[in-house]
Amino acid sequence: MSNKFPIVAITGSSGSGTTTVRQSFQHIFQREKINATVIEGDSYHRYERAEMDVLLKQRDHIPGVNFSHFGPEANILGELANTFETFGKTGHCQTRKYIHSAEEGQPYHQKAGTMTPWEDTKSDILFYEGLHGGYVGEDADVAKHVDLLVGVVPIINLEWIQKLHRDKKMRGYSSEAVIDTILNRMPDYIHHICPQFSRTHINFQRVPTVDTSNPFIAKDIPSPDESILVIRFADPKGVDFQYLLSMLHGSMITRPNTIVVPGGKMSLALQFIFTPRVLQLMADSKK
Repeated sequence: MSNKFPIVAITGSSGSGTTTVRQSFQHIFQREKINATVIEGDSYHRYERAEMDVLLKQRDHIPGVNFSHFGPEANILGELANTFETFGKTGHCQTRKYIHSAEEGQPYHQKAGTMTPWEDTKSDILFYEGLHGGYVGEDADVAKHVDLLVGVVPIINLEWIQKLHRDKKMRGYSSEAVIDTILNRMPDYIHHICPQFSRTHINFQRVPTVDTSNPFIAKDIPSPDESILVIRFADPKGVDFQYLLSMLHGSMITRPNTIVVPGGKMSLALQFIFTPRVLQLMADSKK
């Protein structure tokens, strides 16, 4: 336990399924009556949408220049590390919200693509969902402040299918625009997102059991029942695999630190794995 006030971070790229994991944690916080601050990684973008669009166009045709939300240049990762450090010591931090849509902006009377003002918040635990919960670089070390770091990383074709469907349906983007974004982000994905999954305490990887060989023409997202869930524990000591096998029917152990679960049981698996870990974090914080 490194913090007086614990920090949980979920890291994964756009379309990976981190929202599902966040919802599961929110159920735990509500059921166990834990006062939690939830922050989104998007709120640590350096630029609002209009400014980011201009910068992307300016750099789009410059050979050897890569610029995306996946990389450190487009984010304030030093501020994120400072937020984690401050919260871990005091239970206080500054938070804001990135407005994704007009509907989200209505309560704040702000346009989509803008940031709300920073506000002070206090709670018993901090929960982060975003791109950089396990980031380590010359500019910042975010990972060292996190007590429980979880990676969410479906196989790449499934991740792209989920992003295409979400961005087209919820944000009104064309298929071409989403594909351009995927291509632009790829170098930063390799250099700044993938390394984080070697620092996580637990990784969740969803693998479809249906054909996803061409994600750009997929008409729907494979359902949970059309997938399996690979769960890897960095340290399997203390993990009651026999209990998980007995509660998650159809599961199997494939390595000493890995259990494979039917995709339809993901919500159950999240509850069985994370409820005791959250309660332990809270108990340790009171010592």
